[in-house]
Amino acid sequence: MADVSGNWRRDHPWAAVYSFFVERELLARPLGWALFGTDTRRFDEALDAIGEVPEGGSILDIPCGGGIALRGLSPSRRARYVAADIAPTMLARTREVARQRDLDQVETRAADVERLPFEDDEFDLCLSFAGLHCFPHPDRAVEEIARVLRPGGRFVGSVFVTDSGIRFLPHRTAGRAIGVMGPSGSRGDLERWFDAVGLVPAALERSGALVYFDATSASAKNRSRRR
Repeated sequence: MADVSGNWRRDHPWAAVYSFFVERELLARPLGWALFGTDTRRFDEALDAIGEVPEGGSILDIPCGGGIALRGLSPSRRARYVAADIAPTMLARTREVARQRDLDQVETRAADVERLPFEDDEFDLCLSFAGLHCFPHPDRAVEEIARVLRPGGRFVGSVFVTDSGIRFLPHRTAGRAIGVMGPSGSRGDLERWFDAVGLVPAALERSGALVYFDATSASAKNRSRRR
């Protein structure tokens, strides 16, 4: 397996291509359908979770990519929003998006998802859109995210799963060949990773090659202390 984290940290050229399309809704929707059989409106619906965080709450967005999830945050929203990524270029893009949208509550942090620089029980919500399949060890990423979530906190996002059918096999193969996609896992793997750390899925819904998920942290039990 390629050094996926290292490739993203070094700003792999794919990062610029990815950002160009996902940041432009008119391009993202038809491309998402054509390439991945997914309805990108599911992403917009998932962003409703941001507005459901209590006033004064904390949100972690990892990997934040180019700041696309900031669409769900308003300037008047009183919440701490931490946009974290391993790629410097993605963090720079997110800072620029936050500036353009007058989102003073956004802070950016360089972070490796397998060793998050945050305390236990620090966040009410963690967002991870199209992230788990980019990590070299997605199970460890889920463990760390569960650790920093408060009991009752939510983990919301999407992942390119390995059991999405032969139509999407070339996409997975190409992603691994260029070093931007990790092993990922099946929907069953996702359920197993969640169960191991006390995350209870409220929704696991397939949309083409992706599974959109919404899980709640049931308790502090079984959380991994990976420091």
